[in-house]
Amino acid sequence: MRPSPVSRIVICEFMDETAVARLAEVHQVVHDEHLVERPDDLRAALASADALIVRNRTRVDAALLAFAPLLSVVGRLGVGLDNIDLDACAARQIDVIPATGANATAVAEYVICVAMMLLRGAYRSSPAVAAGEWPRTRLSRGKEMAGKTLGIVGFGGIGRLTGKLGHAMGMRVIAFDALIPHDAAVWAEEATEPHALDALLAVSDVVSLHVPLTPQTRHLLDAQRIARMQRGAILVNTARGGVVDEAALASALASGQLGGAALDVFEDEPLAAGSALAQCPNLVLTPHIAGVTLESNVRVSMLVAEKVAAALKERQSTR
Repeated sequence: MRPSPVSRIVICEFMDETAVARLAEVHQVVHDEHLVERPDDLRAALASADALIVRNRTRVDAALLAFAPLLSVVGRLGVGLDNIDLDACAARQIDVIPATGANATAVAEYVICVAMMLLRGAYRSSPAVAAGEWPRTRLSRGKEMAGKTLGIVGFGGIGRLTGKLGHAMGMRVIAFDALIPHDAAVWAEEATEPHALDALLAVSDVVSLHVPLTPQTRHLLDAQRIARMQRGAILVNTARGGVVDEAALASALASGQLGGAALDVFEDEPLAAGSALAQCPNLVLTPHIAGVTLESNVRVSMLVAEKVAAALKERQSTR
């Protein structure tokens, strides 16, 4: 067994400094949030690394793992794992540790916030009012959340918390989840009605996506499915960009089929300048930050730090 520090941890994206300091009390830590932008330096840093901690910008695939012969743990500062080759990690017996549940509140609050903004339609009026305009008539046609139907696609932890907030706003909450039987106890426990996907789209005023990106969910909301949504409905995607056909969404917004949308994730990130989405009306675009707040960053970082440290300790004890 090597002397203390027992392990070397590379953190190549941003992480809360308190959690980094906690790891550094015991381990040798390299923390550079811009390291992901310098592939050669990242590969060099991994040559002696026992653990790697990433967010969503780092592709942890077989090619990267080849530069990390000692790696035994990958920590993910978030919950989505589509940037991590799980098969390649499993082949090397590398533990993959996501921050399950730690950013759920941030994502659920984001969904409700942007849905309220888009239904009401009045919250981008500050420049006009400040310029002396008074668009009161036009902005008096906004809608309330209470009494509307919130359709949740993917009823895991974040989807369920989003549903709770929807209930608190007086909404009817329905959900689709291909992995949860219609007779499962969770539906009654969460006071939520299970629906088939197309049926959910047809009756929801707000649709919120909470599914991972898999071959089965890629373009789950394509042109045909978007056309099945209620005219004027709101779509919120905080899951993964590839779940929505962006060209079809842009067309639906331009035609008025949809009343608005909020996208925090995109098929290619960052979103390219000049994208068709940039010209769409009633569209909120954010740079993959729905799950990132001051509070959630602390929770996510500390959870991953603790779990990575525990995994390293267990690996050390078995050497």
